[in-house]
Amino acid sequence: MRETMAVEAIETGTVIDHIPAGQGLNILARIQARNGQARVTVGLNLPSKGSGQKDIIKVEGWLFSEQDAAEMALYAPDATVNIIEGYRVVTKFQIGLPAAFVGIFACPNSNCISHSEPVSSRFYVSSNPNQVQLRCHFCERTFSDSLFKH
Repeated sequence: MRETMAVEAIETGTVIDHIPAGQGLNILARIQARNGQARVTVGLNLPSKGSGQKDIIKVEGWLFSEQDAAEMALYAPDATVNIIEGYRVVTKFQIGLPAAFVGIFACPNSNCISHSEPVSSRFYVSSNPNQVQLRCHFCERTFSDSLFKH
């Protein structure tokens, strides 16, 4: 049986692979927030040998840094980022959860000073096998990652 690609190859850019099925749209929203002009190809609920189904996102012309990828970590901490040049993978790394998220998510606490002062939000990350928790630097409240996922 001949194997075909479900999503077209790109010459130069970034491929985020092994995104848990259903999280691709959250990552797409983050990409669009950073660069609304980015040319993006999205594959949802594609077959995956390891997990049954996965999402995949290809961004043409944008070579993600590890910092760029860290913004996506809450949605897909085990995803793989592939940097593509000349249709070949030149760099590959796991996203992984960062120690903190800065300026990415608004604090769910409406009384938090981060809503009324000109400061970037900052959350410290703690995780266990079952859940990721984010603690706001300013109001010191802890929130489940589910509050930040759509």
